[in-house]
Amino acid sequence: MLSRLSQLTRHISRPLARPASPILSSPSLNPISNLSAMTSAAPTSLIHTAACLIIGDEVLGGKTIDTNSPFLAKFCFSLGIQLKRVEVVPDDEEDIMEAVRRMSSRYDFVVTSGGIGPTHDDITYSSIAKAFNLKLELHKPAFERMKKLSRPHPLQPNFDWETPSPGLTAKLRMVELPFDPKIPAEHQAVFVADDMWVPVAVVNGNVHILPGVPRLFEKLLENLKPALVPRLSDPEGKGTFRLMISTPLPESAVAPYLTTLAEKVESKGVKVGSYPRWGKKRNTVTLVGTDKELIESLVKEVEVGVQGVRVSKEDELDLPEADQVYSQ
Repeated sequence: MLSRLSQLTRHISRPLARPASPILSSPSLNPISNLSAMTSAAPTSLIHTAACLIIGDEVLGGKTIDTNSPFLAKFCFSLGIQLKRVEVVPDDEEDIMEAVRRMSSRYDFVVTSGGIGPTHDDITYSSIAKAFNLKLELHKPAFERMKKLSRPHPLQPNFDWETPSPGLTAKLRMVELPFDPKIPAEHQAVFVADDMWVPVAVVNGNVHILPGVPRLFEKLLENLKPALVPRLSDPEGKGTFRLMISTPLPESAVAPYLTTLAEKVESKGVKVGSYPRWGKKRNTVTLVGTDKELIESLVKEVEVGVQGVRVSKEDELDLPEADQVYSQ
């Protein structure tokens, strides 16, 4: 699998060594034009919630550590989107189909990660297509960009893009995307980076299919942001605000007060959290929400309630390690 990820990384991303050719300048292939079209004509429903589906036997088998869902969590937090669910499923058609259908029906913004490479176990595109009764079709703009931007493998010196071969068949697997004839093509695949041939495929209006290679996943997601911001409840992108208060009290001592506080502010969109810090003398209480002014107004009350003080990072008031004694 690691060799497959390396192969996918090599094929998907390649810096442009020269000015864009006429192919990259054409409207159908220009990533900025494509993204703008999607932004201006995409569905207008607001994005409040998100879900992430990590696909891959290697994650469930402990061979690969998932870093994409934590990245997506921070990405959503910064935009004020509530990430409601993260799941990991194997490279199994039925599992992928069931999970993606369920997530698409329940959440506004669904992101999948993994399973879109050139080998037999990369079945994400075909499984998601089947989940929504769609067919796979060769995405010609992606294929043209692949030919333009892919580096030839040193062990395939005679590879020819125009001659049928097992190698070409494997590459084509990565640009055969789910296609819905009832939806404009520009809403179903969007190029967001001019040095990457892989598009973000969009299925059923809210399922966004991304590669599992972390640096590709992160770059595509960050560059997708302009298409998402207009659909946020806060289009200015202020995101979610988190405030931390450090307390010397054990969780059992602050629990009654925090329970009362949570009941009081839940209807106002503020979540109260309590986090023990094992081996440390101080624990952390958090206030999280999109209304920064409201959260700021609660600081003094909470500081008194938990006998604590506001901090910018959890370990700000920690004593030297030798003096730390934790009590819950």
